[in-house]
Amino acid sequence: MKSRLTVDDFKAMLECALKNIKSREAEFSQLDAVTGDGDHGQAIVAAMTAVHESALRGSEFKSMLNDMGFDVMMQVSGSTSTLLGAFFLGMSDNASGTELDAEGVKRMFRGGLENVMKQTQAKPGDKTMMDALVPAVEAMQGCASEDIAEVLKCGAEAAAEGARATVMMKANFGRARNYGERSIGHADSGAMSWSCMFASFSEAIG
Repeated sequence: MKSRLTVDDFKAMLECALKNIKSREAEFSQLDAVTGDGDHGQAIVAAMTAVHESALRGSEFKSMLNDMGFDVMMQVSGSTSTLLGAFFLGMSDNASGTELDAEGVKRMFRGGLENVMKQTQAKPGDKTMMDALVPAVEAMQGCASEDIAEVLKCGAEAAAEGARATVMMKANFGRARNYGERSIGHADSGAMSWSCMFASFSEAIG
């Protein structure tokens, strides 16, 4: 039973995410090459590296998350870092102190999603990272357990399911929408990398 999430726990979640995303960098870029410019693997690794390095200096949630959000947007250009930065800045607005209970974790992630939604008009079904992020956060909100490991597991499972569902979707957003029917049959690179991030969060705490 994991009833409290500490700042060090969160740093471990980010370290695990960086490790796992790095190991799949080529996969994410290959997926992106189907309907994009093939650099998503490099972009998400660069963004997560900046986030992780920033987090290492943190000692409490609010300021740490705020620094992470601003640092990634200043250090790495592109939509990947903009959305990741928005995610952590939204988290910062909804977290404080040095440890969180399950409700605090849910509130933090919900704040992250809400801020991302202010930055993009993409919705689930558009074949973007939102197909992983939205189900993940919604599943976490719906998890009745006070065990943070269980809450994160619910999020990871929903993100994975959402990412897999993008295989049969037609892209409706961004550059990929220009490919129309040709975008069907391949998972979205952003959904897959964000799903990997949620899976890593769960792995680190589970």
